[in-house]
Amino acid sequence: MTINRREALLMAGAATLLAGQTFAASNKSKPLKVLILGGTGISGPHLVRELRAAGHQVTLLNRGKRNPGLFKDDVETLIGDRAGPLDMLKGRDWDVAVDNSGYFPAQVQRSAELLKDHVQHYIYVSSISAYADLTPPGIDEDYKLAELKDPNATEITNDNYGGLKAACEKVVEQTFGARQAVIRPSYIVGPGDSSDRFTYWPVRVARGGEMLAPGTPSDPVQFIDVRDMAEFMHACVERKIQGRYNLCNPPGAVTMGQLLEASRRVSRSNASFVWASQSFLEQHKALESGEIPIWAPPVGKEAGATLVSSARAVAQGLRFRDLEVTIKDTLAWHEQRPAEQKAKLRAGLTAERETELLKQLKALA
Repeated sequence: MTINRREALLMAGAATLLAGQTFAASNKSKPLKVLILGGTGISGPHLVRELRAAGHQVTLLNRGKRNPGLFKDDVETLIGDRAGPLDMLKGRDWDVAVDNSGYFPAQVQRSAELLKDHVQHYIYVSSISAYADLTPPGIDEDYKLAELKDPNATEITNDNYGGLKAACEKVVEQTFGARQAVIRPSYIVGPGDSSDRFTYWPVRVARGGEMLAPGTPSDPVQFIDVRDMAEFMHACVERKIQGRYNLCNPPGAVTMGQLLEASRRVSRSNASFVWASQSFLEQHKALESGEIPIWAPPVGKEAGATLVSSARAVAQGLRFRDLEVTIKDTLAWHEQRPAEQKAKLRAGLTAERETELLKQLKALA
């Protein structure tokens, strides 16, 4: 039997996943003082809980606008805007700073310069969008980065997001030298995923009935459970891990078919899947506005977006919980959301649009 390059990558990815599951846990650490710039979005709360459970002292710096009552009195919160003065940080020392709210290089430069002599280690949360493109399979942390065309940009767009993140990375690396780590997650999923890009699929499957599925069941998908990300960053804090790390499940470890089938098992729904080809989705402009989240076309300029290498992070201890656990916990979290958020997801097909596309598909059969 002949194995093509893509199949070899998928097999290697599955092997890497098993290696990640058996990697030794990090050693216990003495209590540390940790500053988190942000801390109340999707990933921050999970990291705060990880660090507090390990006995570390956590300070948050944010505007106090998002989930302001999320934490109790044992987590200090400093109110400040990264676009303005950061006087509340002056004259204070922390062991580690975690920057998960840095989007503009000028703002990251301000915090980095202020903290460079007051923290031992700086962790910057970037994105795989920082790469110049996501065309080839197996992109690792040394692949070329996006260029920022307008360094004075004050708004984030689809065109400049990757360049902004890459520019912020450069600021951190130039300021802290070896005393830093750059974390590049793929889609961050699980409880708290208010982007709904992953959430859409388990929720739609749970609703049951005939549903549109993109591509083929064997198409790979990549993401990182927010709790797996928090555990890895916890290790970065305690061990002061250095360097750049892609955070996503290994290439081929999860396919679109497995995601949908697992969602059906967990929700015990009667959903049935009608698979729509890449050409059909392109023809009906379903790939242009978030209607088909997580999945990426296996052919074209985004072909490598679901085959990014996370081997370096796995070697440092990144692990991945079972897919069904992520789905189950995502559905449980979704059920606790406000009614308006449950009724209208931020990503995925509307019921009307899905019905329209299914009708078009059947007409081709």
